[in-house]
Amino acid sequence: MPSILRASACVLALTLAFIPSALRAATPDGGPPASEIIGKAEAQARAEHKAILIDFGTSWCGNCKLYDRFLADPQMHAILSRAFVFVTLTTGEHANDAKHTNTPGGVDFEDSIGGKSAGWPYLAILDANGKPIVDSFRPDPKAKGGKSNTGYPDSPEEVGWFVEMLRRSAPSLSSQDLASVHAWLTTHSTTQRH
Repeated sequence: MPSILRASACVLALTLAFIPSALRAATPDGGPPASEIIGKAEAQARAEHKAILIDFGTSWCGNCKLYDRFLADPQMHAILSRAFVFVTLTTGEHANDAKHTNTPGGVDFEDSIGGKSAGWPYLAILDANGKPIVDSFRPDPKAKGGKSNTGYPDSPEEVGWFVEMLRRSAPSLSSQDLASVHAWLTTHSTTQRH
């Protein structure tokens, strides 16, 4: 009987690991403060020699749900978890929403690393000491300020930028890993469907 309980606990732990934003959907108290979440992620990243991939989002954001689906895919999770510690901070909830609230300090942290007014999801990759490496703002000569937030990478330009974000921040990912991520995102693109 104890082995069945251990197996059940392992299945639950793996399930939760594949759903990094599970807390985003049901945190009426906001959960722990962003500083605590980031501090734990930094300690884990240093211990495991990884970078930190932060997803800023909100419960009502359709593109956030697409990003969650991407990270929950077993193949994508296996590739990315070798290089990154995943963090989800909720920063776009409506003030009158009784069921959801922002991560305490999350909006200030998002603003401090360049995500103010980015929209959701806003993705940022930090080194193990919490210093920004790259974010989801891609060069875009047509956009105001010459850049636009990729958010969930759906168009060919966005997929290309997301793969470049990975290349810049995770030298341990092979060219085959990057090609697999590119192929998955392209295959699951909503802009490419007829």
